[in-house]
Amino acid sequence: MTGAAILRRRQVLVGAAGTLLAAPAIAEQRVKSGTVEMEQVQVAFIGSGNAGTGTLHFHGRAHHFSVGGLGMGGFGFSKIQAWGDVYNLKELRQFPGAYGQARYGAVAGDKGGGRMWLENPEGVQLELHARREGLAVSLGADAIVIEWK
Repeated sequence: MTGAAILRRRQVLVGAAGTLLAAPAIAEQRVKSGTVEMEQVQVAFIGSGNAGTGTLHFHGRAHHFSVGGLGMGGFGFSKIQAWGDVYNLKELRQFPGAYGQARYGAVAGDKGGGRMWLENPEGVQLELHARREGLAVSLGADAIVIEWK
């Protein structure tokens, strides 16, 4: 990865999280283009970090990816399974990269859930439902990076 690409990714990671708090309000301009499933482990104590894997279902094919990121808000440890719809994806090259994320949810034991909204600079949006296990409260924004496996 070039120095310019690293700098761009850092700028997106810093700026994207704050812009997504209004994500549900921008739903009017979306075209559904696929679905996605992800599994992540999230650790949070004021700041948060997550890592995991996922599968994009696009044009009848499955494409595997890894996901990782940093953020702010919440505390605890949780294992997250998320699934949902992908919007505004026209070409596979638009999918990987940095996404801003707004989220909320809570978990105690195996009873927990929440929602996540993600968007990247290409305008690709993910609207996800989440099932969580662990002990955590999540309310905040962060940025994740998706890369092909």
